[in-house]
Amino acid sequence: MKNTPKEIQLGRILMEHRRKRGITQEELAAYMGVSKASVSKWETSATYPDITLLPQLAAFFDISIDTLMGYEPQMTNEEIRRMYSTLSRDFSIKPFQEVVNRCRDLTKKYFSCMPLLFQMGSLYLNHCVLADTKEQTEALIEEALSLFVRVKEESSNLELASQAVHMEALCLVQLGRPQETLELLSDREIVKITPEPLLARAWEMLGNPKEAKSILQAGIYHTMLELLNLMLPYQELCADNPAAYEESYRRIEAISHIFQLDALHPGIRMTICLSCARGFLQQGDWETALTILEKYTALASCDAAQMRLHGDDYFDLLDHWLEKHLILGNDLPRDETLIRNSMLQAVADDPDFMQLMEDDRFRMILHKLKAEANTTRCGKN
Repeated sequence: MKNTPKEIQLGRILMEHRRKRGITQEELAAYMGVSKASVSKWETSATYPDITLLPQLAAFFDISIDTLMGYEPQMTNEEIRRMYSTLSRDFSIKPFQEVVNRCRDLTKKYFSCMPLLFQMGSLYLNHCVLADTKEQTEALIEEALSLFVRVKEESSNLELASQAVHMEALCLVQLGRPQETLELLSDREIVKITPEPLLARAWEMLGNPKEAKSILQAGIYHTMLELLNLMLPYQELCADNPAAYEESYRRIEAISHIFQLDALHPGIRMTICLSCARGFLQQGDWETALTILEKYTALASCDAAQMRLHGDDYFDLLDHWLEKHLILGNDLPRDETLIRNSMLQAVADDPDFMQLMEDDRFRMILHKLKAEANTTRCGKN
């Protein structure tokens, strides 16, 4: 696998520092009280020094033991991004358990790297549906949960710790543990004061209006998605009141239209379509449900570039902000092939839609979604 984390490089580092000091293997051996052959084997990584000699070696070269061994307990954001992309692709082409084992090896190796642990937990959640059994899926969610708890408790980055709490709650909900979810979130303030206006004002005062606009665009974008994230479950709860349900749908559609979500964020738009189609179907309105599912199918044909997080003519600085502030930038959370297949499965495997199976319009919807998934597997760019 390319872009693997750096292994222990004691031999190379020892040779580099010895040559930098201008001393021979014999001189280093004499200082350490070992043979020249021992030093030679250390530098070729044929053997390693006894652990009791490491402090003496590090002190001689005036470096830390970690530096001497080439051990880096942290990964850079760019390394995490490349690693996530590689593992996401592996999930689509390699045996599931093989990739999970690789993920576990990485988390053990970099157990003190909180940003990596957070992304590994997210990786588990994004791919747990690929497990062979329900028990394996739940076990992987439990594993993700433990990673998010560690990030919450150990990270010095308050924003990352806060995001970990949200992901912890998501895991608990998926595991069917509502009481723990309530206990986790009950003490968190619902009323939040967004810092973006103050940050933007500060950047403006420093003579950097571009950064100020970028921060405000990110805040508007995030708040818009949060609003939709609130309205969808509220709409679902209004299923017992058709008038309230339809009014919620009207307002969700208005927000989607104003922010041009079909192009700006088709993934969120498709989530909205699924939820609304399911709701109208439960109310017996097949016509509206099918119309919404046809909209979903049209969105499913968007290319990979549209599926990534991105800005538009209005959010013209959003790409800059995403690249600067998100570890994964605008990369997809799953491989495109898995995403295309999930678009099909979300409709074909939903029991609520089974009652439509004899309808010609629904069969055409499934046909188009299957064709889209097959096209991707055959190498769609």
